[in-house]
Amino acid sequence: MGLLDKVERGIEKAVRGVFSTGSRAQVEPVEIASRLRRDVDNKAITIAAGRTLAPNVFDVLLSDDDFQRAQEWGTPLAEELCDVVINHVRSQGYTLQGPVRISFRRDGELRVGNFEITSRTESSSAPTEPAHPKAHSNVPAAPTRQPVRLQPVLDIDGQRYSLNAASIVLGRSSEADILIDDTGVSRRHLEIRTGPGLAQAIDLGSTNGSYVNGQKIVGSSDLTDGSTITMGRSKIIFRLMPAQTGGRA
Repeated sequence: MGLLDKVERGIEKAVRGVFSTGSRAQVEPVEIASRLRRDVDNKAITIAAGRTLAPNVFDVLLSDDDFQRAQEWGTPLAEELCDVVINHVRSQGYTLQGPVRISFRRDGELRVGNFEITSRTESSSAPTEPAHPKAHSNVPAAPTRQPVRLQPVLDIDGQRYSLNAASIVLGRSSEADILIDDTGVSRRHLEIRTGPGLAQAIDLGSTNGSYVNGQKIVGSSDLTDGSTITMGRSKIIFRLMPAQTGGRA
């Protein structure tokens, strides 16, 4: 199960009592989370090679009934949805110009179960733009959250190695970037490539092959937080850890 799936399931469980009572047509938090991700993708603008700017301020417009339920939950739900946006931005390699902020607003023209999302890009120093012209009686926005930069690392036999280069080679040779002392490992066995929103394991034609989560690598295999890489008798855990400021992972 991916990180975003876990977040969405957590949201659904946390607010099920708020959003699931009464009519089946009521807005579900997972619907809002899905629409937010889609809105981020639709509004993302490529402004330079390798730099795509995504919106960071969102207004969720709800009918009177749905807004009342959102008001009961208020800031905790908005905070969870902020995390959904930040995780999606990070996974896609987008750039944010300022912290993520989400507000719930009432729109009397919407029916129960229908909602709209408006979004914009706003720098941290820019003044807050006025609410949507149809919206009023808004729930205060959640506290702003800055995206956390993640550092890819490998846990090998109780030691942790930070992947500070875009390409790292593992193998039995002293010329490998990370030495694996295992006779079942080839001299240049495996390459790990990392970049914005990307992590891959690439077998370098090893004798015994490489595996990710029990599946043999054919060409390359995507890595996610917690992926287990097997080479010979060695097991390696790929992690994404919050980057340490002024220290080593």
